[in-house]
Amino acid sequence: MTTILVTGGTGTLGRLVTERLRADGHEVRVLSRRTQPYAVDLRAGGAGLDAAVAGVETVVHCASTPKGGDEEAARNLIAAARRAGVGHLVYISIVGVDQVPLGYYRTKLAVERLVEESGLGWTTLRTTQFHDLLVTLCASLGRLPVLAVPAGVADQPVEAAEVAEQLVELALAAPAGRVPDLAGPEVHGLDSLARAWLRATGRRRPVVRVPLFGKAYRAFRAGCHLAPDRALGKVTFEDHLTRRFGTGHDH
Repeated sequence: MTTILVTGGTGTLGRLVTERLRADGHEVRVLSRRTQPYAVDLRAGGAGLDAAVAGVETVVHCASTPKGGDEEAARNLIAAARRAGVGHLVYISIVGVDQVPLGYYRTKLAVERLVEESGLGWTTLRTTQFHDLLVTLCASLGRLPVLAVPAGVADQPVEAAEVAEQLVELALAAPAGRVPDLAGPEVHGLDSLARAWLRATGRRRPVVRVPLFGKAYRAFRAGCHLAPDRALGKVTFEDHLTRRFGTGHDH
């Protein structure tokens, strides 16, 4: 069995990837800022990162944050992986990073390019947004008396567990470069998804579609973050809500 390092291994996706790999009998090292014995801030690099990567055949890079620092983290990880002779670097990205002019998307695209130019064997998978992210967004917006969503924007959320399964398959295979996108099974307007969340959580709020402005909003309205031809996910947003909240009682 191979030794695999999962960065961001305590996060929504990384935890699921780690669980699946360990269930298959692989030795998995979890790298995050606070988890011993590989508590490493990727943005800082250093001896701790070299120790985490030593003897590893494959790295699954799930660590990411919209708060900044992803490019620096990727550079440090790639440099350490080169020094350790890592054979395969697997990176998770987002559908539309090359079309939506949003700061975080631009950063993800920049990291994709660093991975491609790393000199390592590499695989990059882009997916649509996770159901979990949409639930978090709705919960944040739902604190107000009115739940406002961007007008004319749809989403195609995918189950994180299905993404994890795909990442594990890719990590255990040979480097494949940029692989086909993975998207959720259904495309729905954000207003429809917000109403589904309200029903599932037993909340009552008017849902209001608010027109926004700017290039990123136009790209989202145009569906640049969607992949209807890659709707391979099986779990719908309604399925996810039912599993998470039951059938609509107060929470």
